[in-house]
Amino acid sequence: MTATSFNPHALLAKSQIGVLATIKTDGRPQLSPVQPFYDEPAGVIYVSTSAGTAKVANLRRDARATLEVTNPDGLSWATAEGVATLTGPGTSPHGPEVEALVDYYRVAAGEHPDWDEYREAMVSGRRVLITMTVDHVYGADIS
Repeated sequence: MTATSFNPHALLAKSQIGVLATIKTDGRPQLSPVQPFYDEPAGVIYVSTSAGTAKVANLRRDARATLEVTNPDGLSWATAEGVATLTGPGTSPHGPEVEALVDYYRVAAGEHPDWDEYREAMVSGRRVLITMTVDHVYGADIS
């Protein structure tokens, strides 16, 4: 990539790992490695996580979030800022919270080989879907 052709949205879309920043009670950032999925046409980033994480507690208190991703060579990076909503955890394998996780999986990875198993895992794992509406994207290619 050259500086003139760099597209931070493209880097966000292809990245399979990133760092999600949320805000702790003392105002400092709390950083979590995550596996994001960027739905560029919809302008949202999805992350599946467990209910008991610091990022979930932070987002319940202050919904502002920032995701940073880098190219494997570390020479390109992209940052997305936005506001997150949380869905879940669900208590029923066919409840709306688990349906949101099913929808996320389908858009991010396609069809699951065993939806019943997936649904049960989402309930027993107390999974939460973070949906971050992207307000601003920026980045750079320094190669």
